[in-house]
Amino acid sequence: MSTELNWAVLGTGVIANQMAQALQKIGKPLYAVGNRTYEKAVEFAKRYGIQKVYPQIDDMFEDEAVDIVYITSPHNTHYGFMKKALEHGKHLLVEKSITLNSEELDEMIALAREKHLILAEAMTIWHMPIYKKLWEIVESGELGKVQMITVNFGSFKEYDMKNRFFNMNLAGGALLDIGVYALSIVRSFMTEKPADIVSQWKPSPAGSDEQAAILLKNKDGQMATVALSLHSKQPKRAMISCEKGYIEIMEYPRADRAKIVDASTGEKKEISCGKTEDALFYEMTDMERAVESGDETEMYLNYTKDVMDIMTGLRREWGLKYPEEM
Repeated sequence: MSTELNWAVLGTGVIANQMAQALQKIGKPLYAVGNRTYEKAVEFAKRYGIQKVYPQIDDMFEDEAVDIVYITSPHNTHYGFMKKALEHGKHLLVEKSITLNSEELDEMIALAREKHLILAEAMTIWHMPIYKKLWEIVESGELGKVQMITVNFGSFKEYDMKNRFFNMNLAGGALLDIGVYALSIVRSFMTEKPADIVSQWKPSPAGSDEQAAILLKNKDGQMATVALSLHSKQPKRAMISCEKGYIEIMEYPRADRAKIVDASTGEKKEISCGKTEDALFYEMTDMERAVESGDETEMYLNYTKDVMDIMTGLRREWGLKYPEEM
């Protein structure tokens, strides 16, 4: 990673801590931190030896020494922070889901391009080395054409309608929290964006999407099924079925290994690449490379947009709107 680029993190939660630890591991200091609660930012800075803490979040965007801002706050705060950061010339890495809907994302993409800045979603799947290896295998034709993709992700969250998983005021729900991973897997192994989509969903007592089953098909005939749940446990499992075999990936958001099964012989081959614990390091390394080169290809913003378009379309079909969208 470059020693020249200064990172600032907005937020002090789990992801922000993982980011600071990833930088610590390679001996690179995090330049600055900001949080809606100043005291939490001060405590975070002491923990990681960060030299700068902002009394107001806007001070982060106005600091000319900051090159890249990593936004780790709740989904429904992203748009406002992104707009201010881009207007002040900051490159942005934004925790998933990057925005609430396609309109917000399209506006931010246009602003980033106008300002010649890198904008990207912090989607681990785009950056884990195992996926780069698997995409190469698929693109080589070794397994034949991808035909069917099956993806599961289910957590058992207690019915507390005030927590972020269910709370509509915090943009809760399965789709934006965990579905974004499943749909990112689907999009990354498809030749083009799925156009035909049908679904069923179940609302939580708070009105957010607690459970969903989604069927997708693109113009190339590739299909996918996605099963999501926030009140029943499922394995984090992705299966990519091709003409000559299939790929199985467990714990896929930060996977570092996969199994490939030959369709004709049943032979199983396990491949490994990268390390689960280095997920944020891979994200930040790719982000720095994009900033330094001006080439955003490895940040897969085009896939991020496709996934956001799918999620926005689904929620509109369901009649599910967050307060910010009313």
